[in-house]
Amino acid sequence: MSQGTTRATPPDGLIVVDKPAGFTSHDVVAKMRGIARTRRVGHAGTLDPMATGVLVLGVERATKLLGHLALTEKEYLGTVRLGQDTVTDDAEGEITSSADASGVTREAVDAGVAALTGDIMQVPSKVSAIKIDGKRSYARVRGGEEFEIPARPVTVSSFQVYDLREAVAEDGTPVVDLVVSVVCSSGTYIRALARDLGAALGVGGHLTALRRTRVGPYKLDTARTLDQLQEELTVMPVAEAAAAAFPRWDVDERRARLLLNGVRLDMPAQPSAPVAAFGPDGRFLALVEEKNGKAKSLAVFG
Repeated sequence: MSQGTTRATPPDGLIVVDKPAGFTSHDVVAKMRGIARTRRVGHAGTLDPMATGVLVLGVERATKLLGHLALTEKEYLGTVRLGQDTVTDDAEGEITSSADASGVTREAVDAGVAALTGDIMQVPSKVSAIKIDGKRSYARVRGGEEFEIPARPVTVSSFQVYDLREAVAEDGTPVVDLVVSVVCSSGTYIRALARDLGAALGVGGHLTALRRTRVGPYKLDTARTLDQLQEELTVMPVAEAAAAAFPRWDVDERRARLLLNGVRLDMPAQPSAPVAAFGPDGRFLALVEEKNGKAKSLAVFG
């Protein structure tokens, strides 16, 4: 990462924030607008208020990258409590049922985790921002509505249990706390994994802690707290961010001019993911995707 420009000039690039607990993603964006002195700030992939860790923000032109960054893989560390269900599937919601989880074995946990690994169909948590017939799911819950959310495909590349600890909940229920790590596709709800694991084991479950350690190539060791960013604004330039997140396509000067003028160039076969096009001088030109052998611009930067 490189230093941002002076405070008088808004930065132009990505900022990797270590989000604190209790903040919504919108709260972080609002805070960063003040720090960066620009309204043009957005985020890639929300984090629940309870969760901490990597939240990628785009400032100025880098906001055009965010919708495409949200498609990348994510990694989490968390704690799952077996023995209690909550209305939100995490520790912020009211407990709706309790069951003695002391009889749950490690073998049963491993089997349940294995069933939730790979390409699965997941029903998102009801207290979420997903829209059902144009209305946010959490708003329907608050309104007392009865409704169902359809399952959708997600990919859980890795779901591992590092520790299993017996404990006693505040209401006296014997529970089991699991320290877990998850690598998954965007759109996967870790609290829904906790809920479904508890349901499979017959005792209920919810998420009590969550820390996101990676979004695509952006890791926790490059993240900065809001206090650190207030003291020293650290920005990843747009070109560097694009090179880190997307396959690279280098073009000569003539093709660079054509690409910037909206001409759909022939391009090598590429995966369905966007590709970052760079000119001969290393300048980041555009984010493109391959359509019928031609480069279709998704966002132009050059």
